[in-house]
Amino acid sequence: MSEQNVSHGTDISEAVGGRDRVIVRTSVIGIIANVFLAGFKAAVGLFANSIAVVLDAVNNLSDALSSVITIIGTKLANRKPDKNHPLGHGRAEYLTAVVVAAIVLYAGITSLVESVKKIIHPETPDYSTVGLIIIGAAVLVKILLGRYVKKKGEQVNSAALEASGSDATFDAILSASVLVSAIIFLTTGLSLEAYVGVIIAGFIIKAGIEMMVDTINDILGHRADPELSFQIKSVMLEEPEVRGVYDLLINNYGPDRNYASLHVELPDTMTVDQVDEMTRRAQIAVYEKTGVVLTGVGVYSYNTQDNEAAQIRNEVQQKVLSHPWALQLHGFYADTEAKTMRFDVVLSFDIPHDEGIAELYEEIGALYPDYKLFIVGDVDISD
Repeated sequence: MSEQNVSHGTDISEAVGGRDRVIVRTSVIGIIANVFLAGFKAAVGLFANSIAVVLDAVNNLSDALSSVITIIGTKLANRKPDKNHPLGHGRAEYLTAVVVAAIVLYAGITSLVESVKKIIHPETPDYSTVGLIIIGAAVLVKILLGRYVKKKGEQVNSAALEASGSDATFDAILSASVLVSAIIFLTTGLSLEAYVGVIIAGFIIKAGIEMMVDTINDILGHRADPELSFQIKSVMLEEPEVRGVYDLLINNYGPDRNYASLHVELPDTMTVDQVDEMTRRAQIAVYEKTGVVLTGVGVYSYNTQDNEAAQIRNEVQQKVLSHPWALQLHGFYADTEAKTMRFDVVLSFDIPHDEGIAELYEEIGALYPDYKLFIVGDVDISD
């Protein structure tokens, strides 16, 4: 199902294009600011013979390079779908984020090595009043830049910008620590800058590792956001015929590019025409309210006119859910004349699926030996 059909004329490419423009513009501002800060700090650090200030400048350069790569990733991700990539190139943002994380890690490790060298072979720094003023101004600039970038990231749902904003705020704290160490040296003669450099390097390495882990999780795929799952299911349950929503699977193909499939439980009296009309209406509503493209809607039927089937369901459900590893039973349907019974069970990760399903077949088969059973084990993929 295409995004254009779901959106009823909504131009998703225009929305994505607007998001990209905000990311690029904000990143350019970050690049300019970080390059100027790096230049001033490098000059101060070299003249003052201060490893901490030089490393702070290197950190600014890595931030600028990260912004450049963010722009490249955004441009690549916004390329139109083609035959080989029918769902677009949105995941390119995640690949470039890995590169950014690698750069941050490299900068952190290099900084750590240089700081340790300065601890082993210390050199006396020589700070000037102008240099301290520049460092103080850099702290203020970084605080303002961090707030601005993070705010823009929240507006366009860009994890990269939000992370950059948080990182800029954190950099301000590191720069402030360099300033404090300089003041301590000038007032007491105690040089702490090499040790401050080690601390800065440690935080840079930590940020790089966290960025790498988060991005790898995005690439591998992780559990759907509970709030988004709740929104999608709530929209589906607005349809009066829908008794339950299950098996929600959300696939992410880049920021704000989510495709989903699910099952709904409907009365066995509905016609195919009615089901078709209802699912199309629900798909439009889900997209308009959540931005998620609902690519597939599977159907479970439930008994509406068979009291015996309802009693069987209650007994089976009670038996199945007596196991702590059986999280949910749904899609139940019993044909009391044909003697068939089918249902799905969501299993936790505490038990191998084959083992859990085999145990259920044995237990339910013992309760209803005359029935042919069809039990499907579902993965606990969403809340």
